[in-house]
Amino acid sequence: MKERTTDPRIKRLAEEAAKGKAAELVADLVETSLKLGTDHASIAELKLMSRALREMRYAARVFSKYQGIRKVAVFGSARTKPDEEEYKLAKSFAQKIVSKDFMVITGGGDGIMGAAQEGAGAEKSFGLNIRLPFEQRANETIHGDPKLINFNYFFTRKLNFAKETNAFVLLPGGFGTHDEGCEILTLMQTGKMPIVPMVMLDRQNGHYWETWRRFIVNDLLAHGLVSQTDFHLFHITHDADDAVNVITQFYKNFQSYRWVREKMVIRILKKLTPSALEDLNKRFDSILIADRIVQTAALPEERDETQFAGLPRIVLTPDKHDFGSIRLFIDDINKAETEP
Repeated sequence: MKERTTDPRIKRLAEEAAKGKAAELVADLVETSLKLGTDHASIAELKLMSRALREMRYAARVFSKYQGIRKVAVFGSARTKPDEEEYKLAKSFAQKIVSKDFMVITGGGDGIMGAAQEGAGAEKSFGLNIRLPFEQRANETIHGDPKLINFNYFFTRKLNFAKETNAFVLLPGGFGTHDEGCEILTLMQTGKMPIVPMVMLDRQNGHYWETWRRFIVNDLLAHGLVSQTDFHLFHITHDADDAVNVITQFYKNFQSYRWVREKMVIRILKKLTPSALEDLNKRFDSILIADRIVQTAALPEERDETQFAGLPRIVLTPDKHDFGSIRLFIDDINKAETEP
């Protein structure tokens, strides 16, 4: 394997802090940091990169204690009042989803965020707060909790939402809600983050997300700016129980996936029957660019992920231009017959 650094001083220093592959990556970080000096980076650039890295490290430490627990991010307006239906809906959803052994992540503010935090309780939730020019204090539930993380930069905050979240629920909100939602949709549509459930949740008889959907249909789809299958990446509902079901059903048999070169390796909890596998090959032949869909044990390239070693795999080589259809494929895996 090619060495990431040729300076033995950096290598020795990294090996004091970590072992194996981790030591190589730590050495790479150190060498990259030192090159900023030889590149004569400005003080402003050095401050930005140093602070961003420190924020990412601190957040990773906080989340590391809860790696085995799935998490749902809830977005929505900070201006929503406690007597509004949307507030009550966010609170109800959070109560229901934590009862299914999930945790909740919000932006740490008031309104919808505070409602979800209140419903989940501090023990079952995280707050990813952002420092703004005007004072923004975290909501009462998460204020002072060790799982409240304060960010200086929106990009490090967004990275942690994308990196740590296993499902997203959006209630009515302003620019920030649309910003977060569209970014996650873009990342899933382009394959830059794993496919996860995204639910647009509104009060009974509300038309907020239907209005948004009409814009997507009439002004984006009609002009060929998105694909019809992209609509599989989100789900609109007016029912907290339905939102919970969409998320829990997604993880009924599906566990996670990774890429091994061009192959998509999907880890599942229970092995599919031969007839179920054959049915998947017939139904999703159009998304394959090579070979057939097969069921295997862990691939040799996955040996670094020992926590998933015993799980069955579904392996395919899909068209990476159509992640909406891949979402449907995961749904069908969850519905497929499994072996005893």
